[in-house]
Amino acid sequence: MLSAPLGADDAAELARAFSALADPVRLRLISMLAAAPSGEVCVCNFVGPLSRSQGTVSHHLKILGEAGLVRGERRGKWVWYSLDRDRFAALRTAIGP
Repeated sequence: MLSAPLGADDAAELARAFSALADPVRLRLISMLAAAPSGEVCVCNFVGPLSRSQGTVSHHLKILGEAGLVRGERRGKWVWYSLDRDRFAALRTAIGP
């Protein structure tokens, strides 16, 4: 990103990802996922630590998912989330040397 001008599509894609990260609750979700020993967390395990309702947590995870930052896998009635580490690597590459 710093070595050449961005095209419109690339700029829109990067903006969507960085916009998704520009929220304290979503940053905490990312942090919890990154620190998870198994690399994944059940949506039910976010509610207490974040002091947010299930609906609010799901809303934030949806935004992160739409930006390609997290992936969800339904298991029974719950969804387990993990980081898309390749996406984060691409974001780091886009803004760093």
